[in-house]
Amino acid sequence: MRLTHFGHSAVLVETTGGARALFDPGAYSSGFEDLTGLDAILVTHAHADHLDPKRLPALRETNPGAVLVTNSEGAEAAAPLGDRDRVVSDDGAFEVAGVRIQPTGRVHATIHPALPPAANTGFILDDVLWHPGDAFDADPRPVDVLLLPIGGPWMKVSEAIDFARAVQPRVVVPIHQAGLADVHRQLHYGLLRNLVPAELVILEEGVPRDL
Repeated sequence: MRLTHFGHSAVLVETTGGARALFDPGAYSSGFEDLTGLDAILVTHAHADHLDPKRLPALRETNPGAVLVTNSEGAEAAAPLGDRDRVVSDDGAFEVAGVRIQPTGRVHATIHPALPPAANTGFILDDVLWHPGDAFDADPRPVDVLLLPIGGPWMKVSEAIDFARAVQPRVVVPIHQAGLADVHRQLHYGLLRNLVPAELVILEEGVPRDL
């Protein structure tokens, strides 16, 4: 498959079968606005850094064939929905454009107990690539490529390391790092290299890469 990282949590996945799926077009990401030919837009949750309500309508207008896949809170933030859009309510797998999509997890990791809980849905594509969104609550399962959050107010890097070690992917691609200064990114990359037995692939934003 081919991956293009547009910053933070937004990643374009182009499968070997020719499908194009975009994860989390949020406010901290850029460059996805010009994409065309999308088959799916997958939104893990409703937070603005994963779903930008200002830019999503234009993206959907230029990609009329794209199916929006998200949970109920994401659907509310992305409204109005189309007839073909899919609101995920359980972990049942389904297909979009020939791609098998397996939802994972249910709840966003806790930022602070005083804040209300939020829904979060990760997605595994074709049993090969996993985007967990903002949580490590799903049961680990083996995949080839893990898109791994490495920074945010809801997590510690040790949790990311433990999750990656449990999943045992061939490749780890760091995401969700917009809030980290470069020195902290490099520190986290070093920890991943030393503590996770997988190939670490750091994607240059906006540049496609085959994995």
